[in-house]
Amino acid sequence: MKIILGSGSPRRKEILSKIGIKFEIRISNAEEYSEKENPIEYAKELSLKKSKDIEIFEDELLITADTIVVFDNEILGKPKDEVDAINMLKKLSGKKHDVITGITFRTLNETYTTYDLTEVFFHELPENVIRYYIKTYYPLDKAGSYGIQDFGGTFIEKINGDYYNVMGLPLNKIFWYLYEKGVINV
Repeated sequence: MKIILGSGSPRRKEILSKIGIKFEIRISNAEEYSEKENPIEYAKELSLKKSKDIEIFEDELLITADTIVVFDNEILGKPKDEVDAINMLKKLSGKKHDVITGITFRTLNETYTTYDLTEVFFHELPENVIRYYIKTYYPLDKAGSYGIQDFGGTFIEKINGDYYNVMGLPLNKIFWYLYEKGVINV
């Protein structure tokens, strides 16, 4: 079975390549918007929307994902601008938030959507550190305004869950789904 990653994200491509499988990239143009108020349902719906937007063929398995940051039941998407990014990081400073990724696996005959959740605990962040991060790393393309894989990783005191989920693709869930379905053999 041919595996298709439905994402243009270099991070997702890098993560999926860690399990040693060949895959092709196809990109969704689906609008990243949901009416769902429940964060888990929100992430799952966006993942499913992306999946439905990509054409697949016989003997192909498509994997799509959407990652959100949730603080106090508020969904923090990608910041609109630098001011929004600063405000998001101030909100997360010294507190716990959740990173939720909706994941959809789809063939022509079956669609399965699930999610992964990782708890992330931030250190207290001085404003000068926040401003340095925004100016130097410009994380406007990242939910919650930070990346665990760059300088933003220094903000994190600890996590409970899959590190790769915080990067945008829960490697553990994806590997075990593919393994249990017999798509990959080790």
